[in-house]
Amino acid sequence: MAKNKGLGRGLDALLDEIETPEDPGKTSFEVDLYSIDTNPNQPRKTFDPDKLNELAASIKRHGVMQPILVKRNGDRYTIIAGERRYRAARIAGLRTVPVVLSDIDESAVMEIALIENIQREDLNPIEEAAALKLLMEQHDLTQEEVSERVGKSRPAIANALRLLTLSRPVQTLVKSGKLSAGHGKMLAGVADPHLQAELAEKCVENDWSVRRLEDELRFAEMPKNQKRTEREPSPEMKSALHRMRAELGTKVAVQGSEEKGKLIIHYYSRDDLDRIYRAIVKED
Repeated sequence: MAKNKGLGRGLDALLDEIETPEDPGKTSFEVDLYSIDTNPNQPRKTFDPDKLNELAASIKRHGVMQPILVKRNGDRYTIIAGERRYRAARIAGLRTVPVVLSDIDESAVMEIALIENIQREDLNPIEEAAALKLLMEQHDLTQEEVSERVGKSRPAIANALRLLTLSRPVQTLVKSGKLSAGHGKMLAGVADPHLQAELAEKCVENDWSVRRLEDELRFAEMPKNQKRTEREPSPEMKSALHRMRAELGTKVAVQGSEEKGKLIIHYYSRDDLDRIYRAIVKED
């Protein structure tokens, strides 16, 4: 597919080239808000309600400061760039909004919508990755060419695209913000989807940092005999466990690290449990 001339200079340059106002004497004009349709190919699928309400409050006070870029579609208009402003204007109760009319082809409409959303940096990581992939596929672009268009490094593009290899449950956790893109990038290297999902849930439940997840992944990939050595308790931990075993008269073990984990105290009968309980709470 042929590349559009000038796109390598970024979204601002592209918009400068294609703006064609309805009236040549004006840079924008007002249209009925309800004669505007959203772009079905909009890459952003979710809009933060709090941020939309904040923008709506600003629009109530100051109006729509930046016109919405639209394309004519019969007697209606389709948004090319500015859907957040459009949605906030509806919340604010406006009847009309300023627009700039453009007469560009459908492929350029898609490219502008994708680039605008990626550059805004308020997509969730999965939406951004999907937008980058679509931009590459729709316009036959390499990662390097996408990097030039959206102003992100090529490694950043590659890492974002890796998130799309995650299993759906893990992608959902990244979309919701329960897992960061950094967690997702690490988990994308786990081939087994069940292990991937298990580690993702542990990240959420235990509030693991990316560094902690990296350690867990390294441990999971070790041979079993090396794992035993890797998780060998420190002398201090060994001493503490020995004292607890002597005090409680039963087997005591730990799972996890010295920073975070579980203390496991074994009992072998109801009487044994009562005895251990009294020893812990110091009852006679």
